[in-house]
Amino acid sequence: MAKGKYEKWETEEGFILLQGWARDGLSNEQIAQNMGIAAATLYSWREGHPEILEAIKKGKEVADYEMENALYEKGIRGDVAAQIFWLTNRRPEKWQNRQRMDAKAVIEAQASLAVRSDPYEELTSDELRGLLAQEPPSG
Repeated sequence: MAKGKYEKWETEEGFILLQGWARDGLSNEQIAQNMGIAAATLYSWREGHPEILEAIKKGKEVADYEMENALYEKGIRGDVAAQIFWLTNRRPEKWQNRQRMDAKAVIEAQASLAVRSDPYEELTSDELRGLLAQEPPSG
């Protein structure tokens, strides 16, 4: 029986390469290209071969932790952009720049801001007469 192409990646050397590419920040599509396969094939292999999935996940976790540590260190050293990024992502309920609104609230807010074609349409006849009787502003 012929060996599957995936079997060369289910070796110690294959796992090291997959982890390294993931740690270097390559996307799944780039990893697949390095492996000589289509991205769809990699996604299929990840489902059927948990060792391949784990190797890629481990590499990405290492890179993510390194990035988190670097961002944290920059924030500690006074980098305001790093501090803002960290706080808005880690504590959004306290540090988010904008309020969240549900769909109904958004629609109501938009309706209240809508420009009317006739600014006098809600005035009564008496109110309109009162406006007409007023002296025009001098200018």
